[in-house]
Amino acid sequence: MKLNVIKAYMKKEFKELYRTKLIIMVYLMPSMILILFGFGIRMDVSHARVQIIDNDKSKISQMLSSKFEHTKYFNATISNISENSALKKIKQAKTDAVIIIPSSFEKNLLKGAKSEIGVFVDAAFPTRGTTIETYIQGTILSLVQEISKEKGLSQKGTILINNRNLFNQAMRDEDAIVPGLIGLVLLVAPAILTALLIVKEKEKGTIFNFYASSISKGEFLLAKLLPVFILHSLNIFILFLWAVYLFDVPFRGSFFLYWIASELYILISLSFGLLVSVIAKKQIVAVVLTIMVTIIPGFLYSGIIMPISSMDGASQIEAHMFSVMYYNHIIYDTFLIGQGFSSTKILFYLAILLFYFFTLFTAGKFLLKKEMR
Repeated sequence: MKLNVIKAYMKKEFKELYRTKLIIMVYLMPSMILILFGFGIRMDVSHARVQIIDNDKSKISQMLSSKFEHTKYFNATISNISENSALKKIKQAKTDAVIIIPSSFEKNLLKGAKSEIGVFVDAAFPTRGTTIETYIQGTILSLVQEISKEKGLSQKGTILINNRNLFNQAMRDEDAIVPGLIGLVLLVAPAILTALLIVKEKEKGTIFNFYASSISKGEFLLAKLLPVFILHSLNIFILFLWAVYLFDVPFRGSFFLYWIASELYILISLSFGLLVSVIAKKQIVAVVLTIMVTIIPGFLYSGIIMPISSMDGASQIEAHMFSVMYYNHIIYDTFLIGQGFSSTKILFYLAILLFYFFTLFTAGKFLLKKEMR
């Protein structure tokens, strides 16, 4: 291996990154994505607009209305309008849900008889609609349990659930989203930058220096990869600091595991970018192709939007084809769970990431031709 030649190529790449100001993108782009999406993506629902029609006007119905008024999840309004008028407000997007308390609500509840409460939810966005519906049901059931306990009513045949949340006890969106965003950022940013490295030389004609030199294809790719790898390695620590200190995400696992998995994952992203740069002939083609093959799978299969276990068979197979799924499993463990190297699954996923890197790098080396085509 010609270390002096590789060193010279690396020095040239550092100078080129500094001259073209791309070195700014190395640190600006990952931090911007993490901060913007970390604050912007929200899965829970707060301040949902709820219209309550109380036809009972009893003490218990007023207690129920009060429960909706004194919570951050609802902006409740009590009115005497008709049911049709309330439903019209949903159609006009002026309210998110309508709750209709029947006239015999308190009477039936105290007798233990069946009583139906009408709940109409705007489900134009299904996930939001389901969340609002769940919040409303939980609020109503909470009141029923309180009344039953206070009045000494029989709860025979009912099931009391003692619920406890693990790993994300506060059910914070940041704890679920920010670790997944790290996987997305370290997939997209390094790949886009390296996708320009070789194709840029093709367009400028400087690739002929490589054709005429004695450096091998593997050494050439290594010289292209190492400068960006060194620069992006610092992002591992920057993103960690953003996650822990800006978003207050807990870190319960091994920092060494987080670091080694992230370094390996960056190598995968860089190798993929180099592979695209070898294949493409124009910079715009390389950028568009890289964005398509990184951002879309990064969002779908990172666990940010939906857990992989919730997907159907075909989607699960697709998810296992992308490295982001394996890396994010490790990242979620280091931040929220803390199994670390004691988990055989994590060791297996590390081996898969290593396999991805060698496969992508070897494919780039094979497809790179040291001759004019």
